[in-house]
Amino acid sequence: MSHAFFLTSTGAGAGLTTVSLGMLRALDRLGIRTVFYKPVAQLHDGDHGPERSTQLVEHMTNLPTPKPISLKRATSLLGSGREDLLMEEVVALFHQCARHADIVIVEGLVADGHAGYATRLNAAIARALDAEVILVGKPEAELDDYIDIASNAFFDANGTSLIGFILNKEGAPAEGHSPLRSEAVQDENEKSATSIRHALRSSEKGKAFYFVGGIPWQASLVARRMYDIAEYLGAKVICEGELQKRRVQRIEVCARTVANTLSVYLPHTLLIFPGDRDDVFIAACMSALNGVPLAGILLTGGMQPNERVMYLCAKAIQTGIPVLMVDGTSYQTAAQVAQMPTEVAGDDYELMDMAMDHVANHLDADWLKARCAIERKPRLSPAAFRYQLIQQASQTMRRIVLPEGEEPRTIMAAYQCEQRNIAHCILLGNPEKIQQVAFSQGITLGGEISIIDPVSIRHNYVEPMVILRQHKGMTREIAEDQLQSRIVLGTMMLAMDDVDGLVSGALHSTANTVRPAFQLIGVSDSAELVSSIFFMCLPGQVVVYGDCAINPDPDAGQLADIAIQSADSAKRFGLEPRVAMISYSTGESGTGRDVDKVREATRIVRLRRPDLIVDGPLQYDAAAIVSVGHSKAPESQVAGKANVFVFPDLNTGNTTYKAVQRSAHVISIGPMLQGLRKPVNDLSRGALVEDIVYTIALTAIQAG
Repeated sequence: MSHAFFLTSTGAGAGLTTVSLGMLRALDRLGIRTVFYKPVAQLHDGDHGPERSTQLVEHMTNLPTPKPISLKRATSLLGSGREDLLMEEVVALFHQCARHADIVIVEGLVADGHAGYATRLNAAIARALDAEVILVGKPEAELDDYIDIASNAFFDANGTSLIGFILNKEGAPAEGHSPLRSEAVQDENEKSATSIRHALRSSEKGKAFYFVGGIPWQASLVARRMYDIAEYLGAKVICEGELQKRRVQRIEVCARTVANTLSVYLPHTLLIFPGDRDDVFIAACMSALNGVPLAGILLTGGMQPNERVMYLCAKAIQTGIPVLMVDGTSYQTAAQVAQMPTEVAGDDYELMDMAMDHVANHLDADWLKARCAIERKPRLSPAAFRYQLIQQASQTMRRIVLPEGEEPRTIMAAYQCEQRNIAHCILLGNPEKIQQVAFSQGITLGGEISIIDPVSIRHNYVEPMVILRQHKGMTREIAEDQLQSRIVLGTMMLAMDDVDGLVSGALHSTANTVRPAFQLIGVSDSAELVSSIFFMCLPGQVVVYGDCAINPDPDAGQLADIAIQSADSAKRFGLEPRVAMISYSTGESGTGRDVDKVREATRIVRLRRPDLIVDGPLQYDAAAIVSVGHSKAPESQVAGKANVFVFPDLNTGNTTYKAVQRSAHVISIGPMLQGLRKPVNDLSRGALVEDIVYTIALTAIQAG
């Protein structure tokens, strides 16, 4: 997965989009292949078209930028407890735009008063993409508090992912002041911003982030077009002129006599006055004829100058000065304009281009280049893992038999697998009953789902089963009787290569699912025994737990085999295995039969597979948490970094996986059986539809 920088803000008004696109420009200047990604759309007030950041990038860079997930869908999934599905969609879109890039700039949501969920969602997205977080803030008294809050939001057991901070809008007007202000106010605010920058730099050594740059406020970069003013006020256009080109850097209300307002006729100024003030209108037109590039004229009170006055000023108007009219009073209108949001309009490409250059000029390019060059082994997040499962399974499209074909969750899972091209599912059961269950769930089973009545095929497997088990005294009568079980029938279909894998257990115990596989499929030549693993989708990463379902009390040799199988399975599914052999003791600190077994198993693994990174015995906290690992096993390559946890017995493994799953609300995918000649996988009887879907995907990949 490409390296991701996730940019988020301390709050509204920090200029997150401008800084995100400015960083894109800075990295592009360095020759680094960079793309932009906005996972969830966050429309500004008044926006009705496409998401603004994405629209700007598409127009200005021609980079592949996927359409963001709508805010309505994102909040709906969050509200229904389906954050995991939302994160899968986020990862899928990330991969769309990251295929041909080294760096992806990811723009987060702004946590304003209308988006209390934004911080939670930003943290979830950063974890899903294993992104490094850069915070964007503006000068304000509570800035340190905001930074601490953000640092905590992006923190996990192994530290914070917050790596950098950018101070934007240095010297901007204070909160509540219009950006259309005098230079004296600007100077005062620049002093305030400079002191904040010094405070940040002086405290930088004590913080976990780097000060990436300070972006000075520049009034010209918030100069709105007269077109934007007209749209915002709903003004009537009297004379269009250069409505799309002229920009407003200051506003003036002309309430006094002409002689007392001569000083306000300045470049880039919007003049606001009542429409019956012909004297001021003529004076403004004279200044235009004298070469002053006024931004425009805004007439108030719903009035416009006399026709003869307009005729007199025709040549001045032809210089391009826009003239607008509104119904409100001059002071009301001026107040409205002063409070107009400073965000760049979605189609104001000229201004955004200047803003991107301005931001890029003030970022620490050397630091960015060095950060991009760091070799990272990203953690496989749960969302990335699930996305990867679906992608790999869809490339194989294996035939997976589901013996519990009449069970509602199984039918829905088969339907979802068809919709997502995960596998070709085969439902065993009464076709009429299966269709009735599907209809009751509001779905129609398509042509990629096969429905087979066991009665119609059972006789095909009697003789093959007798041949397979004749050394155990199998007869036709016994075979016919055992084939009444749809799990046995499905296993025979697998044994005869009529299907590629089997998934069962939603209604049956593990023993009922696994026993036929032992008898009819058998153990692989490369394994000593059959074991199981769970893929545990922890908040920050995916780890493997083994064995948690099959072997009650393996000896040292068997435990070593479980560790090797688990490491190979982890690698097959995208993890670079670092294997921790779990015990109640770390290193040489403890003795006893149980810890000695783990120590011996570790020795056997190293002897048989010197290519694997393995250590043990390790206590769970020493294996999982960096700080504890450094303390208890400072020389270990695994301590604090383990992603494959091998438990000493079934009691420990099963108890641990259930405790973590239930107490931490962690999704666990499995158990996946390993060591069989062909893939058979068991389900928990409490499995959700999505659990069945992922287990089908696992099985399809194993079959591939």
